[in-house]
Amino acid sequence: MTLRLTEEQDAALAALAHAEGVSKQEAVARAIQWKLDRMHAEKAFDDALTDTLKRYPETIRRLGE
Repeated sequence: MTLRLTEEQDAALAALAHAEGVSKQEAVARAIQWKLDRMHAEKAFDDALTDTLKRYPETIRRLGE
């Protein structure tokens, strides 16, 4: 796989990898996993919020007063 980065992006990636003590490849893999984890957590939160809004509309309305 080829990843095309600007010079600025490559420098930032190199700095990140150095700071974490890993290769640039590992830094990219970790960043991808971090993003996937965040997306999963956001989806779980959205699902829980939607469920709560459906189950307790009156309570939520009263809290807003």
